[in-house]
Amino acid sequence: MACSWALPHEARAQTFQTSAPTAILMDADSHAVLFEKSADDLMAPASMAKTMTAEVVFNEITSGRLSFDSTFTISENAWRKGGGGSGGSSMFAQVNSTIRLEDLLRGLIVQSGNDAAIAIAEGVGGTEENFARLMNERARQIGLTKSTFRNSTGYGHPEQKVTVRELAKLAIHIIETYPDLYKIFGEREFTWNKIRQQNRNPLLAMDIGADGLKTGNIDESGYGLIGSAVQNGQRLVVVVNGLKTAKDRANESRKLLDWGFRAFESEQLFAAGQVVGEAQVFGGSKRSLPLVSRKPVRVLVPRGDGERVTARIIYTGPLKAPIQKGAEVARLQVNRGEMQALEMPLYASEDIQEGTLSQRALDGLLEFSTGWVRRAFTSVIERI
Repeated sequence: MACSWALPHEARAQTFQTSAPTAILMDADSHAVLFEKSADDLMAPASMAKTMTAEVVFNEITSGRLSFDSTFTISENAWRKGGGGSGGSSMFAQVNSTIRLEDLLRGLIVQSGNDAAIAIAEGVGGTEENFARLMNERARQIGLTKSTFRNSTGYGHPEQKVTVRELAKLAIHIIETYPDLYKIFGEREFTWNKIRQQNRNPLLAMDIGADGLKTGNIDESGYGLIGSAVQNGQRLVVVVNGLKTAKDRANESRKLLDWGFRAFESEQLFAAGQVVGEAQVFGGSKRSLPLVSRKPVRVLVPRGDGERVTARIIYTGPLKAPIQKGAEVARLQVNRGEMQALEMPLYASEDIQEGTLSQRALDGLLEFSTGWVRRAFTSVIERI
């Protein structure tokens, strides 16, 4: 099923322009997309891949399988490939030393240490290859369907590719799921082996409310950044990649965030618990089921523009009874113009019991004559 709202004026094309070859700007609360450019193109993530490495470790910690006090050894492999003499970013851990996971996480996130990333991969997965498999398993579990990881560091690999859209989704997932652990991304410096290093995220030094996440740069990727900032209670997440210099990376990320905070306002389509639409039901005591969202349905629209907003309720159905109240049965997709701005689950607002024998027989007759069941339904409702 699909529904559509028309706000006062027709949609206009994105007016913002960026020199970043790939970019996206998202509102963290609603997951609304404010701007995108080649957001689904596959690209090398460089050290932005370490954000996925951190997610795997955060999940292990919250699941109780690891703790900050867990210890890992810096193998010769981690030291040679990621240590100070490797030419890449490093926390300068000593070979064969044993380090607490809390310190390794800071080496990974704040210093972007490749030695820390490899030590974590070997400690959690046994080998770098096994850890990469864990990264991909977690990526699929949290909804990243296109991205593929082949190592914990972000070192170049022909099969290691991501999209800026999925990196933004990963960032929002970390912010929402691990709020306490996420704070590490905002730490400005970390000292290890008597070497003090600044966080590589340039947004943290700007007065824009930035509090994370990660930069990256290898020859295959250019300069990239995942960033997040909060102003007046609103959090935006930006991802850019493919820029030519670190200065360009910083400037384009800030420009996107400044524009997002300045140019948009929140438009509420439905309150939490308000009926959004209906789904058809097969074999039930009722033939339709009201659908609700557990959160307010809000979309960010250009300030003062009244951009046209359309939405679809998507489900494969009719839904088969019995259906329990609160079950996730559909998804709501909201578009601003041609751009998908929001996607969120919809839930059954009431119980639907199995219908009587005669009701089920009638539905079966409809199915036999029309092929009613197991279709993806689409219809339109206008809301002015």
